[in-house]
Amino acid sequence: MAKSKVAIVRTKPATVISDYHRVMNLAGYRDVIARDADTALKINISWHFFFPGSSTTPWQLEGVIRAMKQDGYSSELIHGCHNRTVVIDAHLGERENKQLNVIQAHGLRNVHLYEGEEWIHIRDAVGDLADKFICLNEVYPDGFSIPKRFIGENIIHLPTIKTHVFTTTTGAMKNAFGGLLNEHRHWTHPVIHETLVDLLMIQKKIHRGVFAVMDGTFAGDGPGPRCMRPHVKNVLLASSDQVAIDAVAARLMGMNPLELKFIRIAHEMGLGCGDPGEIEIVGDVDAAQESWNFDGPMKDITFAARMQHLIYWGWLKNAVEWSLKTWMAPWAYIASVIYHDLYWYPRNSREHMLECLNSEWGRLFKNWESVAPDENGWPDVGSGPSVFARSTAELLRMGMRVLGHTIVEAPEVAARRRRRSHQ
Repeated sequence: MAKSKVAIVRTKPATVISDYHRVMNLAGYRDVIARDADTALKINISWHFFFPGSSTTPWQLEGVIRAMKQDGYSSELIHGCHNRTVVIDAHLGERENKQLNVIQAHGLRNVHLYEGEEWIHIRDAVGDLADKFICLNEVYPDGFSIPKRFIGENIIHLPTIKTHVFTTTTGAMKNAFGGLLNEHRHWTHPVIHETLVDLLMIQKKIHRGVFAVMDGTFAGDGPGPRCMRPHVKNVLLASSDQVAIDAVAARLMGMNPLELKFIRIAHEMGLGCGDPGEIEIVGDVDAAQESWNFDGPMKDITFAARMQHLIYWGWLKNAVEWSLKTWMAPWAYIASVIYHDLYWYPRNSREHMLECLNSEWGRLFKNWESVAPDENGWPDVGSGPSVFARSTAELLRMGMRVLGHTIVEAPEVAARRRRRSHQ
């Protein structure tokens, strides 16, 4: 069997477009992503507010689209792809993170999986593979549904390098979490590592090709995927092996990948390579030898994350976790929005983002609509320093809108509405 390969390339704004083309081709994406199949660019929105390292960057999306078009892929067979969670507003997020700007500039379709798309039962999609799931049959005794459109499509995941309070790190494997599970995916949190492995098995079965392009221009340390300490790191990763790319990213962050449960299980099951010593590194090989010595998600853990740990794995599990599978579940969604959007972001984000906002990448983000790239990247990123543009009052207004959206769109509330309408 061919050795797993991960490409790594150093980058800067002036060359980031050509660097994305280079890293994707070094990783052999054209051998994996068929030209005659629809390709979903699975955009990551971990926070609808802009926060460096948290979500797919506009230059990441731009670089991948331009690389594919340069290599002969038809724009008619490329689309942006979004999932939805009850605490993240994907429509707000694609605007605030300037992903929608890129999709519209290239005239691509923009698919929100929870809006008008058909979902089919997992056993109709994967057949007997469902018997091999590690945990999902126990979490969902009646099964669950996945988007029908995914069957036969290519998918390119667009994660960023960051830590995560549930899985220690998050990347390519975790990026499938939102798109492949229904809105009750929080039920899987007590077995999140095993869930990611089951989802990788599903992807290998249903997709024509699976590839990942990971942005490390910003990288987040701390209680991610929100509330982090982002840093400028100037690297890009790409691979057709979802386990290997997550392993290399973990190693860059200063962690032993095989100590991360989801990577170790996937490695042992032969779903990919999680051992950095067995992964072929191509590109700017010396960059892969760096160790950023990140503290990880448990240092400076937020109150919200600490409570989540107690609910899913601690002493509150028996008393509270059951409520998240009942009509009472919206209490948790409301609490999350109040803490993250109405309290933490207005109070802490300026300080946490300062280094990144004053970097070339921060200025590029600020001036995205007014600076034009050449064939290689952005030689001019505009004036700086990049100041935080949102006032506290505006952030609070936006947060209140998200809170209202969360209450209305909670699956438990929506289910009750459907029952009333049927009656």
